[in-house]
Amino acid sequence: MIESIIDNSIIHKAIKRDIVKVNIIDLREYSQKKYKQIDDNPFGGGAGMVMMAKPLFEALDFAINKINNKKNMKIIFPNPQGELWNHTHAKENSKSGDLIFICGHYKGIDERVVKKYVTHQYSLGDYILSNGELSSMILIDSLTRLIPGVLNTSNSAKTDSFYRPLLDAPYYTHPREIEGLKVPEILLSGNHKKIEEWRNNKREKRTMLKRPDLWKIYNEENKSEYQNE
Repeated sequence: MIESIIDNSIIHKAIKRDIVKVNIIDLREYSQKKYKQIDDNPFGGGAGMVMMAKPLFEALDFAINKINNKKNMKIIFPNPQGELWNHTHAKENSKSGDLIFICGHYKGIDERVVKKYVTHQYSLGDYILSNGELSSMILIDSLTRLIPGVLNTSNSAKTDSFYRPLLDAPYYTHPREIEGLKVPEILLSGNHKKIEEWRNNKREKRTMLKRPDLWKIYNEENKSEYQNE
């Protein structure tokens, strides 16, 4: 699953450009069970299975020992109990050192793994995915695209939604008209200053109407910048 996502995402380009490296560790290689089992029933009973501590301990020790500079290393566990992942977290982690992601399954992982190893926990939102590979790859994709040199132009990322606390503007391409729907005239004018003003206006209006929480943050940041000038 991880290899398939990598091969069809921006991460593949980052690897080809030798900007990032991704190493995949199969936990079953660290299982001592006959059928390479890595899950077990939880103590105290209850429905569902839990990933065992020992395979994770050994796999994490192996990964950590492969890292030369452990000072800026992070061990991340995508988890509903973590902080809600956002663009700020993506930017912070794109500048970090080596990152180790734990891909949980079933009801989760043995809590002792969290206590001993995990440095950061992030949540993608108030819903559950069937495996941690998906959530980990979403986090990796969102931070990888912010690493310098990954995108063909860094300005592309800077105009995306959430780079600032604003949603992005609408975009149009050819043809100029389809089924009576036309491209706004300002975008055909060639006046780049006016076009950028139009886009900023659309960003602000969209954010104000669709994400009042972001609009509040945006206004507070602008107010702070004005006061500091």
